[in-house]
Amino acid sequence: MSHPDTPGPDVGTDLVTEAPATSRNRSTMATWTTRPETAQDVPAIREILLAAFPTAEEAGIVDALRADSEAWIDGLSIVTTAPDGTPVGYALLTRCRVDGEPALALAPCAVLPSFQRTGAGSAAIRAGLDGARARGENLVLVLGHAAYYPRFGFVPASRYGIRAPFEVPDEAMMAMALDGTRPVPAGTIRYPAAFGV
Repeated sequence: MSHPDTPGPDVGTDLVTEAPATSRNRSTMATWTTRPETAQDVPAIREILLAAFPTAEEAGIVDALRADSEAWIDGLSIVTTAPDGTPVGYALLTRCRVDGEPALALAPCAVLPSFQRTGAGSAAIRAGLDGARARGENLVLVLGHAAYYPRFGFVPASRYGIRAPFEVPDEAMMAMALDGTRPVPAGTIRYPAAFGV
């Protein structure tokens, strides 16, 4: 599930499909509304994932994560809606572990192709990170574009002594501490079973 433009393992954790916003569309960023998913959003989220990725694998991962009570965290599955209320973007944070300590995995993130490069994905990611911070979470991990995720505060996970359970370029495995005053565990990431790693 690597981003189409990024080489790397197909592991289901690099799932953003939105490119950085450009200056011509920055003004549209303010129009996005984000909220936690509802049961009524599940079919629309599936459609977003099916449209954004070349296979149904990401949609299957999200279905499996919803069914995993140890991974799923209510309120951290975020949709971005267009002005008419239609879900167009998505970001999911689920429980993972680093050396046995709780952390969050940011994946998948997706945007309907017709809404990519508009800030819809960034809005969902920011809302998810804000929701995680409000719940007292601290460590968030993402496997993704080294040019995209630093805008949210992500840095190479190796700076914290964190590593993926598979081979991945150092700059692509990223971490962010939501509260810089709290300790961050070092060690190997253990993803939920749904990711298949």
